[in-house]
Amino acid sequence: MGKTRVSPTPGTAAESKTEIQPPSMYKVVLLNDDYTPMDFVVEVLQRFFRMDLEKATQVMLAVHYDGKGICGVYTADIAETKVDQVNHYARKHEHPLLCTMEQA
Repeated sequence: MGKTRVSPTPGTAAESKTEIQPPSMYKVVLLNDDYTPMDFVVEVLQRFFRMDLEKATQVMLAVHYDGKGICGVYTADIAETKVDQVNHYARKHEHPLLCTMEQA
């Protein structure tokens, strides 16, 4: 009698050896405008990104002089949440500060 070869069942570990990929990462970015006070930007960076005063000031100056500053790099869900929180907080305080996210 001949030997019978058993194929792995679809969807089992024996069938596929896919590697687990790390999640896509996104930069949370503050954009410069001509109206939001610098101290408010520093406050946002400390409140939502847990930066100390020195780091928050560095990022605020990047926003001011370069047009944008990176607040941090996060997974999509966390980045979206941070963007929403910052934009809501800025509107609540009547500032046009805009926070966005872009793929890292």
